[in-house]
Amino acid sequence: MIRSFAFLGVAATLAACAPQVPDSGRAVAQAQSASQTSTFNAPAQVAATPLSGGLADPSAAVNPSELAALGIGSGAPVGLAQAQAQQVPLEASPQNPQPALASNPGLSDEQSFTAVSSRETIESDAQRRAQQIAQRQVVMPSALPQRPSDTGPNIVEYALKAPNRKGQEWYSRSIFAGQGKFQRNCATYNSPDAAQRDFLARGGPDKDPRGLDPDGDGFACGWDPAPFLLAEGGN
Repeated sequence: MIRSFAFLGVAATLAACAPQVPDSGRAVAQAQSASQTSTFNAPAQVAATPLSGGLADPSAAVNPSELAALGIGSGAPVGLAQAQAQQVPLEASPQNPQPALASNPGLSDEQSFTAVSSRETIESDAQRRAQQIAQRQVVMPSALPQRPSDTGPNIVEYALKAPNRKGQEWYSRSIFAGQGKFQRNCATYNSPDAAQRDFLARGGPDKDPRGLDPDGDGFACGWDPAPFLLAEGGN
């Protein structure tokens, strides 16, 4: 027991004599905080020159030279100054003048009572109506032209009364009616209708002196009655 108390007393004496170890981590943190602290000076005051007119008078126009000195625009009036320079109304108002119409020389104002009443009177209107009546021309209808009675065979009537259709042989033809004669003579007509009309005038469909109908269907140079039948509503 006595030895134990003696050992504790020696240990306490040695602890009191030992040097104190500084806290290195805290010292480093304090040093870094001190090095990062900066001192800022107050900013210098900005000297501004007020524009002409100021903000107290918003209707006043800004001098273009002042804007050009500040590097704004090219010196031409802008904004409100431009509108005032061009005399353009900024808002709709009964006091604003009516805009002038441009590029309308042919526009009539006859529908405007104000415009007409300013230059016309009852007497001038009556005189103008009298002039219009004097210049009026009455065109009388004329008789319709009469169709000649001798127009040749009626191919429309023949198409509607034909007993057969195109390509169906109905009349006898000479064995000497060849394709050469057929093509040569059909080339002299300007249309199949003209060929059919001349064919009927020369005795067709029973006779075919020019060889216009070699297959014997009664239709010359390929003339077809189908369009006439279709117009009538036939088959």
